[in-house]
Amino acid sequence: MRRGDVEMCGICGWVDFEHDLRESRDTLLDMAETMACRGPDDEGSWISEHGALGHRRLAIIDIEGGRQPMIAEEDGEVSAVLTYSGEVYNFRELRTELSGRGHRFRTRSDTEVVLRAYLEWGADLGTHLNGMYAFGIWDARRQELVLVRDRLGIKPLYYYPTRAGVLFGSEPKAILANPLAQPCVDSEGLRELLGFVKTPECAIYHGMYEVRPGGVVTVSRHALAKNRYWRLEAREHTDDLPTTIGTVRGLLEDIVERQLISDVPLCTLLSGGLDSSAVTALAAKALRRHGQGKLRSFSVDFVGYAENFSPDDMRDAPDTPFVHDLARHLEPLGVEHADIMLDSGDLMNAAVRAAVLRSRDMPTGIGDMDTSLYLLFKAIRAHSTVALSGESADEVFGGYRWFHDPVAVNGGTFPWLAHHGNLRFTALEELLHEDLARKLDVPGYRDQRYRQALDEVPRLPGEDGLQERMREISYLHLTRFVQILLDRKDRMSMAVGLEVRVPFCDHRLVEYVFNAPWAMKTFDGREKSLLRAAAADLLPKSILERTKSPYPSTQDPAYEKALREATVRLLDAAPVAAESLVDLAKVRAMLDLPQGTAAGHDVRPALEGFLQFNAWLERYKVRVSL
Repeated sequence: MRRGDVEMCGICGWVDFEHDLRESRDTLLDMAETMACRGPDDEGSWISEHGALGHRRLAIIDIEGGRQPMIAEEDGEVSAVLTYSGEVYNFRELRTELSGRGHRFRTRSDTEVVLRAYLEWGADLGTHLNGMYAFGIWDARRQELVLVRDRLGIKPLYYYPTRAGVLFGSEPKAILANPLAQPCVDSEGLRELLGFVKTPECAIYHGMYEVRPGGVVTVSRHALAKNRYWRLEAREHTDDLPTTIGTVRGLLEDIVERQLISDVPLCTLLSGGLDSSAVTALAAKALRRHGQGKLRSFSVDFVGYAENFSPDDMRDAPDTPFVHDLARHLEPLGVEHADIMLDSGDLMNAAVRAAVLRSRDMPTGIGDMDTSLYLLFKAIRAHSTVALSGESADEVFGGYRWFHDPVAVNGGTFPWLAHHGNLRFTALEELLHEDLARKLDVPGYRDQRYRQALDEVPRLPGEDGLQERMREISYLHLTRFVQILLDRKDRMSMAVGLEVRVPFCDHRLVEYVFNAPWAMKTFDGREKSLLRAAAADLLPKSILERTKSPYPSTQDPAYEKALREATVRLLDAAPVAAESLVDLAKVRAMLDLPQGTAAGHDVRPALEGFLQFNAWLERYKVRVSL
């Protein structure tokens, strides 16, 4: 199960139709250097008068052949140049097809396949690709830039229009390294930051945008045009239940096998839940079938977590017992498992928290769940370069608790907010100065974005009632909520040079399950019925019967104590960067609430949000324009 070049990279570029960019090489290199963590092994650049591309690469094999930016020439003249990040899992089939169409290849890399696909199919090449990718192509013949992002938005891609062209990069920091872009946030950016809605194309920073998943942005001398080559569509589902279960299983087997192709150490992320356990079991079986040796799996745990676990409204039980059940179950297939143990000192380490913020480029307020993921990936990177994850199965199959909560389903807003009474994700919002909170009107912003999302939902004639509503709920998750999680996973993994693949984001599976009736998705009276049935012969009973439990968060009282102490130190070391936005009297009132009581449960997310928000304003020198 070998393949060609593996590309875990950071990309960036600059188009300017009024100036000669050959005089600005240092600036392009500065942009690329901000993403050295995404590609620590090599850097490359290509500059012409009006188009410049940069690249940071984590090289695995075919080091010379896969170097980027990659150039295509015709009759001795440059025709197109590519800077590319990601994986195209059907590159072998495409290579064969393109060879049949007369293309000649110099390397084994999927990078060259993407470049040749552009020369063959132009900006429509995305319709031919299966994978996770983001890339920019400078078409020297047309003097235009083409930016393309994968269908589900697994790989990030940002752009910043300028008066005479555009800047782009895998991360905002690459764009902000160019003097033409400023770290400014306006009212709209603050609303998006606080709203927890992840509006497509919004990038928080004023003047900056994300390429929409499944989207293409073309920049020429005369215009910037946006198009989409993929979107969810409503289609009639004609398969019966046994056929649907069999199709899901067949798709998963094909997807996992494709995503196991690697010349570098590979592992799975294991939480003991249905999703990651199914991926791990399928991967172990595929490796055994091909004689490829043992599979390693890794999970995160906290010191004392299992022994002192206290159930809450999101988690009924700790992950570790289930993780170990699965590991024992798969021992005959040669699975080797390791727990990565963390403690509160690890989670509060100032250097680690700074690295997490820099990886994210903006505050998230979820604190230890980002920090622990970063530390987990850092520990895994010492053993493996590629990891398979169960991410997005809940969005695809309907796994979150709020899918099955009538209050959330009928709450008239994003269900992940309705399920928690709009509290859990708005802790920082509650600390704003009252006049600013009224001006921003974050609840009104959420309502606007919610209705905008509903207007996009594809409809099937004759659908009504619960089926119609659950199609809406599924769409909201597959176009909004999943973006929050995919962005988190990409940033935390690429910050340490680890590639995380997400089998449940394969567009073939997403399209098929999106159109399966809700009654079929819950045919056994539970969440994720189709996935459970498709994986029934792979997993132990304990995991098949386990209810959904999200990524763990430490329950150690020492962690909240440390957050309180950090907040006190910040307040005592005035001035506070966030003071013009955050009411510090409210922060002090939070500190006065007793620790570990029902009244104090909102303290931790509030302090998490405040500390990270302040650090972001300070370190990024953000100018807030209201």
